[in-house]
Amino acid sequence: MTPAAVALAPRDESLTRRRVGISDESLVRQVLSGAEGSFERLLKRHQSGIYAFLCRMTGNPDEAADIAQEVFMKTFANLEQFNHTFRFKTWLYRIAANAAVDRRRRRRRGPTVSLEPGEETGGTPLPSREPGPDEVFQARETKARMEAALREMPASYREVLLLRFQGEMRYDEIAAVTRLPLGTVKNRIFRAREMLRKALG
Repeated sequence: MTPAAVALAPRDESLTRRRVGISDESLVRQVLSGAEGSFERLLKRHQSGIYAFLCRMTGNPDEAADIAQEVFMKTFANLEQFNHTFRFKTWLYRIAANAAVDRRRRRRRGPTVSLEPGEETGGTPLPSREPGPDEVFQARETKARMEAALREMPASYREVLLLRFQGEMRYDEIAAVTRLPLGTVKNRIFRAREMLRKALG
């Protein structure tokens, strides 16, 4: 598997669910019933993923942090409107995606800064051994090229690609977030992966 494929490979969600125990939806019910600390648990569970998603959507870590704060404020304020027949994560990423699009429409400027090193990308953990200098250089070069390719990609393609591989969403969930037909989602993800593959050579 190439470094780019590793960086965008979805993690095993079943392992994640086993680690966190209580589901997001159960935490939402606790928040709505007035349980103290439940929303903080939701926030801690999703803040790094939402921030990383917004970093790559906007290309600006400071702007992403500002939007992320706005997203979680909106989430808390509108929690009673959450439909429990759907996954909370899908609803949350829809709010985040809409906020990023709204900000882009207001500012009308392209991304200028790449994702800060060390942010969660949803990738497979690297081997525990220390990489050699050549491997470090190659990994950094590949990451830089991938970030550049994402910045050059049309926003509509970048969004679905990040939802799929960083947000770890199914195609139907991405369709729900973006409100696009399922076939359009699949087509855009395929084309976005082709753009990324060509850019990385």
